[in-house]
Amino acid sequence: MIITQLRSEHFEAVVKLANQVHGENYLDMQGIKKMVEAGTKFEINACFVALDEKNQLIGFRTSYAAKQWSIDKWCTPKAWPVLPSQMAYFKCIAVAPEAQGQGIGPKLLHASVVALRQQGALAGVSHLWKQSPGGGAVKYFTKAGGKLVKTHNDRWLENCINDGYKCTICGSECHCQAAEMVLLF
Repeated sequence: MIITQLRSEHFEAVVKLANQVHGENYLDMQGIKKMVEAGTKFEINACFVALDEKNQLIGFRTSYAAKQWSIDKWCTPKAWPVLPSQMAYFKCIAVAPEAQGQGIGPKLLHASVVALRQQGALAGVSHLWKQSPGGGAVKYFTKAGGKLVKTHNDRWLENCINDGYKCTICGSECHCQAAEMVLLF
C-alpha cells in the first residue's frame, strides 16, 4: 500500500468511494476540488489517498488547513484547546469496505497530521459519524488521541434537504449524530 497526496487524477475514484461509503450525493467533483484547495497551504497538501499494489484507490482523507475553513454552528470553539486560528479541520475519510481493518485510516490520519503541522496548525477538529458501522469512526479517532468536545444531533439533515444527500442508514432524512472531536498535534 502507498499513501500519497490526493491529486486531480484521484478525484473520480475519491468521489465514487465517498458516495459508496457515506451515501448518495455525499460528494461530487466540484466538492473534492474545493476540499483539496482548502487543504493546501504554503504549497503543502494535507489531503491523502491510499493506493493498493495495483495503484487502485482504497482510501482517502481530506483535511483543511487552519484558517481555510468556516467555523459553523456545528463547532464549539470555546471548548477547543487551541485558538480557532490554529485549528485545522479533518473533513472526510473513507476506506473501501474490502480494505477496512488494515490500518489504512490511521495511516491516512498520520499523513494529514504531518502536513497540517507543517502548515502551522496545532490541532484538528472533526465531526465523526457516531452511527458508522460498529462505531468505527469514533473508535479510530479516539484511538489516535481524539477527545470528545460535543455530540451534535441531526448534523447531516441539512445536507439531505439542501443537497439531496442520502444517508446509508437514514436515507433522505438523516438523523445521525456527529461527535465533535479534537486531536492535539
